[in-house]
Amino acid sequence: MGPVPGTVIALDISDQGRVALGGLIGPELSQVEGRLVSVEGGEYVLQVTGVRFLRGGEQVWRGETVRIKSDYVATRYERRLSKVRSVALGALAVGVVALVATKSLRGFGQGDRDVAPSDTGQTVRIPRPLRF
Repeated sequence: MGPVPGTVIALDISDQGRVALGGLIGPELSQVEGRLVSVEGGEYVLQVTGVRFLRGGEQVWRGETVRIKSDYVATRYERRLSKVRSVALGALAVGVVALVATKSLRGFGQGDRDVAPSDTGQTVRIPRPLRF
């Protein structure tokens, strides 16, 4: 089973692929990354977001569509979500929502304060007497 369209994938390019794609993408091409549009007739159709080169360096693309024959691909990688990280992030989000929901709309640590109403748009604070 191949990757699903919309998946972010990276393709390591073989020597044969470097020769064939050198004029289109650039010399010394090592890897192409992007969002898979489809797999048609033994070709990956990608919206390319970036390429990496053999001697280092990267080039950012803006989603240009490129067809790459599967014969030119040495290895294919798919970006997948980590189940452990997803559960941890979900638990953290629920905790934050619960914490915020239990606090006053005035914010954390504000408590009740005696504030005199004012029509000037400024808040006037009235000091409380000290109790011993």
